[in-house]
Amino acid sequence: MVGKRMLDVQKIRKDFPILDTEIIYLDNAASSLTPDPVIDKMSAFYHEYRANVERGVHRLSRTASDELAAARTKVCKFINAASEAEVIFTKNATEGINLVASGMKWKKGDKVITTLLEHHSNLIVWQRLRRLGIDVHIIRPNSEGILDVRDFEKAIDDKTKLVALAHISNVLGTIAPINGIAELARAHDASVLVDAAQSAPHMPIDVKTLGCDYLAFSGHKMLGPTGIGVLYVKEDKHDALEPLCIGGGSIEDVTSDGYELAKSPARFEAGTPPIAEAIGLGAAIDYLTGIGFDAILRHEKSLVESMCRRLAEISKVEFYGPTDIKHRVGIVPFNIKGLNPHDVAAILDNSANIMVRSGHHCAMPLHKELLCQPDGTVRASVYIYNTNEEIEKLIDTVREIAESFA
Repeated sequence: MVGKRMLDVQKIRKDFPILDTEIIYLDNAASSLTPDPVIDKMSAFYHEYRANVERGVHRLSRTASDELAAARTKVCKFINAASEAEVIFTKNATEGINLVASGMKWKKGDKVITTLLEHHSNLIVWQRLRRLGIDVHIIRPNSEGILDVRDFEKAIDDKTKLVALAHISNVLGTIAPINGIAELARAHDASVLVDAAQSAPHMPIDVKTLGCDYLAFSGHKMLGPTGIGVLYVKEDKHDALEPLCIGGGSIEDVTSDGYELAKSPARFEAGTPPIAEAIGLGAAIDYLTGIGFDAILRHEKSLVESMCRRLAEISKVEFYGPTDIKHRVGIVPFNIKGLNPHDVAAILDNSANIMVRSGHHCAMPLHKELLCQPDGTVRASVYIYNTNEEIEKLIDTVREIAESFA
């Protein structure tokens, strides 16, 4: 493509030694692999300046503090936040969403709107609020998993305190119309939380364009380490949100009579932060932005288009989600008729070294009520290091399984 940057997949694969074992890794929606430059950056922390951050005056502590601050700045630019104060480090997206759920000041009769597409982490936290008298309204997508803004227009009213939804479904790969939904929410003074766990690894994120008040994502799905996530909190929400934990580092002043919380982000980050992990996340952001998200999206859409087209040719296979590729990203759930999805995943691993996810993918209501697949699905999800040849191998193996076992 003239004028369009393309991925050098073979060059990228050299940064992932685990791929030298001849595995085909198609479980990226659960967790991505981590490249050497990210691991090297984390190793430098442990080898060269291993110390705690913030209050130390010695050189190791100062270096660690500077590197942690640099990682926060990278995240700030990555999501186009107004300032580093809006970037809170968490251990994952789940913790970020729970921080919002527990920290908002709820009153009986408040309304939360979410969807049937949600990961449990963005569903059960709101269902738990029902014990406080909170009305939880669940929007249903169409049969392909596509949400209609008009359904939100009907549901959002002056009692709505929060609209919480995934930017991308972790099961179907469908993209939610966040902007239009956020506009409706603002008209009723409702806040918007976006679960960006599946979008941050694959596409540009701009919190200002999205119009959200909160946004959460995890590092381990975007080439970073486990144990690190981000919660974006718009500045005008800082004082209204109660921290999930308080303690060392989260205070401005303490006396025997009480305490005063520090400003964000410190007020939300009690205790020693995941220093190496945050530094690793910063390195992962450098790696992804160095490749370019336009190229990443084109590469993944090409792989998914091929996967869907070839799966459709196998009579005993059903796959789910949008038929139009423009409505989905690099996630394809499927089943082989007559076989349990866990059995299919095990055969793919044992016979062809292909790693996929199977089951409900932490989205039981979606599988039970929309897909009518109570046992779940097999989910293949692609990323920057996957190749056309790997997709061909997947399809060939699925066809063999379908012909031999189903």
